[in-house]
Amino acid sequence: MLATAAAFGAVASGTFTALIPTPGDGTTTTAAADEEPLSAVLASNSAELVEELASARSVSTAVLPVEYAEEPDPEDGDIHIALLDKAATLAAELAELHAQQAREQAERDRVEALIEKGGLNGWIAEALQIMDLPQSLSPAIKRIIMAESGGNPRAINTWDSNARRGTPSQGLMQTIPSTYRAYVHPDVADRPITDPVANITAGVRYMIANYGMDTLEAGGRTNSSGDYVGY
Repeated sequence: MLATAAAFGAVASGTFTALIPTPGDGTTTTAAADEEPLSAVLASNSAELVEELASARSVSTAVLPVEYAEEPDPEDGDIHIALLDKAATLAAELAELHAQQAREQAERDRVEALIEKGGLNGWIAEALQIMDLPQSLSPAIKRIIMAESGGNPRAINTWDSNARRGTPSQGLMQTIPSTYRAYVHPDVADRPITDPVANITAGVRYMIANYGMDTLEAGGRTNSSGDYVGY
């Protein structure tokens, strides 16, 4: 090892020794060990971005594979531009992923705040969460509720044909007992028919099953004049 060091010239640099060829005149050529080639620096930065992007994607529902290029030739001048482009692309993709995660967290926080506050908007938000349906349906469901019960969870219809048969429509979505039992979400099936959240799940699930998601999204059935028609 000593002979090899003497032949090449040993240059100490921090935690390692760099061996530099010795010119024929016996002088020793020195090099700063911390001066990495530009391609190596860019490759390192790109690798760090890839690692961070892969880590961030691990908590996302849309995980995409990361492709790694072959080790670039440090003598190829064009590789510097390629590495810069790759690093910029990865950084932009990572920033968008972080932004999307922030938006999703903000929406979760908004829904939780509504549920905690309670009231009609909170009941609808909780019911949609239980049914794993998008919160964007909230305005349409609220329209149906206001047409059916005026937002009163204890409303009971005492005059229609169901009432005359002894099975009056009840609750926010005005479901009859048999419909409620058949369509209430299993997670809240132990609650009474006038429970606002449970009643919403029964009415929404009944409407989707019998009239389709389009009718629910439209805020219920309407006649040719655009007036609300009960379901």
